[in-house]
Amino acid sequence: MLASLCVFAVAAIVYVIFGFSWQGAPGRPAHVLMIGGRAWSWLAAEPFFLRGLRLDLSPASLLLLLQMFSVGLAAMIPLGAGAERWKLGASCASTILLAGWTYPLFAHWVWSEGWLAQLGSMYGLGQGFVDSGGAGTIQVMGGLSALSIAWILGPRRGKYSSEGGPAAIPAHNVVQVLAGCLIAWVGWLGLNSAGAILFNHGEPSAVVLIAVNTTLSAAASGLTAAIVTRFRFGRPDASLAANGWMAGLVASSAAAAFLKPPTAILAGAVAGALVVFAIDLIEVRLTIDDPGGAISVHAIAGLWGLLSVALLSDAGAGSSGQWLAQLIGIATLLGFILPLTHGLNWLIGHVYPHRVDAEGEWQGMDLHELGAGAYPEFVVHSDEFTQR
Repeated sequence: MLASLCVFAVAAIVYVIFGFSWQGAPGRPAHVLMIGGRAWSWLAAEPFFLRGLRLDLSPASLLLLLQMFSVGLAAMIPLGAGAERWKLGASCASTILLAGWTYPLFAHWVWSEGWLAQLGSMYGLGQGFVDSGGAGTIQVMGGLSALSIAWILGPRRGKYSSEGGPAAIPAHNVVQVLAGCLIAWVGWLGLNSAGAILFNHGEPSAVVLIAVNTTLSAAASGLTAAIVTRFRFGRPDASLAANGWMAGLVASSAAAAFLKPPTAILAGAVAGALVVFAIDLIEVRLTIDDPGGAISVHAIAGLWGLLSVALLSDAGAGSSGQWLAQLIGIATLLGFILPLTHGLNWLIGHVYPHRVDAEGEWQGMDLHELGAGAYPEFVVHSDEFTQR
């Protein structure tokens, strides 16, 4: 919890100092490249520390406020993949690069009239790359960062046997996990609504449709995950159902403003089934240890959400141009943002190692990093550790 608080704080401060300078807002100064006689916007040209930006109810100031929260959400996603072995200082260092460079860079391309958004006006590819609520910019960005961290850290000790099979390490409190799903749902209603109004010029009246679609997508996804696990394991799995619920919220983010209720249910159902099999693939087949399922929930479901814009929504009317715009955005995330993110985190690891040492991992992160137990009412460690 302290890591979540610190990462969110670092992300907000770094974004205000210079992250917004790279992202900017529609209609504000930007660096452009002339290609084929067309001006492609690739980076904002704002001064640092928000100089010259009026903090009122202007679209630019509202965008800043929303993005302070959004970049914090993206930065917290990798914490789930690095749980129980990622140093607090290293997670904050990684957040500085995400909030200060990679997130603003891609967000400018998508939300601040950058080159991905220009694909529609320049080449007639539907409405350009569409991601009204941040399925790609927030969720996939955070999920790919989680993948990078999981790769660099390696699995938790004892996660995989000598034969390579994964051991089950259950969550500490599944009740809190499920309660968090309900809290996330409330926040997602605001996130999807604000994104549609600010980035896709939606009318405030569209909030009702967005809230309905967001809820239906999460509901269908959670139920589908419960049903799939019932058939696979003989009974529903609470943790995977929670991951399914979250995957439905993630999948709704790109197209909630453009879906009809039946297609929102379909989008959620696909996300719920997808996340169950993705978690199995990542953990068992690829032997990537992701304790919170962050990669599957945010990256995989987010990519599906981006595809659903062209497949299921009214955006671009299902045209081949909209398909191509969405695929270009996805290719940019996988082919450019992922290597960039991994490379930056790899450099951090060579200066300040990401992973705690073996003794710290065995003691537990609370004792090793903070010098105190998180659950003092329970005896969770033997004296040989607590007295060192």
